[in-house]
Amino acid sequence: MKMGRVLVLLGVNALVAILSPLDAAIVQNSQTVTTSHKLEDTDEKRVSIEFGAGRLVIRPTDEGLLYRLRLRYNEDYFEPVTDLSGNRLHLGVERIRKGFRGIFNWNPSGEGNEFDLELTREVPMDLHVNFGAGSAELDLGGLALTGLEFNTGASKSRIKVSAPNSAQISKAQFNVGAADFQLEQLGSLNAEDIEINAGVGSLEISLDGSWQRDALISIHMGIGSLELHVPEDLGFQLRKNSFLTSLDGVRNLVKEGNAYYSLNWDEADRNVTVDLDGALGSVTVQLIR
Repeated sequence: MKMGRVLVLLGVNALVAILSPLDAAIVQNSQTVTTSHKLEDTDEKRVSIEFGAGRLVIRPTDEGLLYRLRLRYNEDYFEPVTDLSGNRLHLGVERIRKGFRGIFNWNPSGEGNEFDLELTREVPMDLHVNFGAGSAELDLGGLALTGLEFNTGASKSRIKVSAPNSAQISKAQFNVGAADFQLEQLGSLNAEDIEINAGVGSLEISLDGSWQRDALISIHMGIGSLELHVPEDLGFQLRKNSFLTSLDGVRNLVKEGNAYYSLNWDEADRNVTVDLDGALGSVTVQLIR
């Protein structure tokens, strides 16, 4: 199991527990800025997002912009980063003051750090997101993604692909530390190789969407629960490589050794294989119409 990065992300969870009371005890100096960049070409971009803690939102836009970012942050501790150099775009916040206070920036009104980003659908992009802690809501529908990596520590994250990816991803990767993590309409991501590394928490993965090719999904779990929602017309195979992981909802699947197949595996237009390597937890498979 690939645990190195997951263990680092788990450390964020402990940091949240220690530092949140410090930030709640003081009034932070919040600053809100909005910035954007006009769409000048359609050359592929490598897009890197860095956001430590708070509320993260990413969604598409059709307004003739490469991006538009609304950022709320503690100006005593951070400054915005908006760097477009050639075909590399880096957006985030940079720490300018040492110390733990200000990381989470919760103030008495309940407001905190916020990163609200809109990205163009017209430019192919290799998207990398590093998000520490908080809540994340990503709608990648219709973005032209050629690559995707999402890393998070202690968060409640929901990622959906509400419209098909107009490009193709050879490999997408999700690294989750301690989180409540949801993936919806995964078929529309148009990725043939998907890797999910999870430490502690719950995973909910929906295999609906528009599958354009067969795919392999590798899931490496530490301790937690996994729910798989599988469309009835999708060819589905689950290969389980753990004896300490319970499995429910496989009455409509055919078992051969450590593998479970859907009844339509040989006839389905698209087949998806899930390789599961889990330490301890529960797995539920639910067929959906």
